[in-house]
Amino acid sequence: MARSLVLLSLLSLLVSVALAGLTTIEHSLKEDGSLAILVVGDWGRKGTYNQSLVAQQMGKVGKGLDIDFVISTGDNFYEDGLTGLDDEAFEQSFSEIYTADSLQKPWYTVLGNHDYRGDVIAQLSPVLQMVDCRFICMRSFIVNAEIVDFFFVDTTPFVVKYWTKPKDHHYDWRDVAPRETYIANLLQDLEYSLKASSARWKIVVGHHTMRSVSKHGDTEELLQYLLPVLKTNGVDFYINGHDHCLEHISSTDSPLQYFTSGGGSKAWRGVYTSNADKVQFFYDGQGFMSLKLTECHVDITFYDVEGQELYKWSMAKINRGAFPSSVSVEAERAETTT
Repeated sequence: MARSLVLLSLLSLLVSVALAGLTTIEHSLKEDGSLAILVVGDWGRKGTYNQSLVAQQMGKVGKGLDIDFVISTGDNFYEDGLTGLDDEAFEQSFSEIYTADSLQKPWYTVLGNHDYRGDVIAQLSPVLQMVDCRFICMRSFIVNAEIVDFFFVDTTPFVVKYWTKPKDHHYDWRDVAPRETYIANLLQDLEYSLKASSARWKIVVGHHTMRSVSKHGDTEELLQYLLPVLKTNGVDFYINGHDHCLEHISSTDSPLQYFTSGGGSKAWRGVYTSNADKVQFFYDGQGFMSLKLTECHVDITFYDVEGQELYKWSMAKINRGAFPSSVSVEAERAETTT
């Protein structure tokens, strides 16, 4: 009964339209014009590797913030995605884990490379919403919340090694191959949508890292193909998972900020490599991220597996317009992480 009510609520809330090949989902702001969300990635391990503990803390933080929705940065089901629509891993890794009342909101979700090792068509199927109506997964799409546009981008097909050196893995390239055509069309749709956006904030979400100091490091294909589109069109933040850590890196040649939230379960890689851009924060452990937005201000916080605040970062856009001429930035790092 409760899920039926949530489904009806979502159906009344979400109105999807096609925009140059990308689906746009409309999501309302709070009455005060603000938006609060949680971001988690690399989580689907049936509660193991502290996934359940992270989920519990997400529920507590989500309640305190009165979140509007959750963003998943991919790798939703380990090790090899879903086997089909009837795979019990969907409920064992999602429905039975994220049970807090505050998390009974839409989960806007992208695919990760581990998801591509399973039945991608099943994970994308709206049939799964009959099992759990929160789970909204598409390859690439937009969530518009008036003051902000979130552009969700399917990054796995960009990475050449998944095509040419898959090792013992099988990747489900149905509706994607040939790679070059898929990427060209996706970039064209993304650029069109970015240019058409009148939102105060533009945030791109993908699974793979753009900049990272952890195990996977930078994704060269995204730096080559995706990053120029983001910089040209005034994107504020790129949010990703893939590396199982929490991090904030600032571009040294643009206003772009990179945020990794991939600590949903297995973490502690023990790897740190240098990066060409400025590393503001790095935590090699489990946790998640929150984001609070108003028309002129954003607050981002990273939390660990115990719900402790590790790092806070705030930014205010001083002037209106797609490319504000000045910003005000504040950062605060918890003493326990320095």
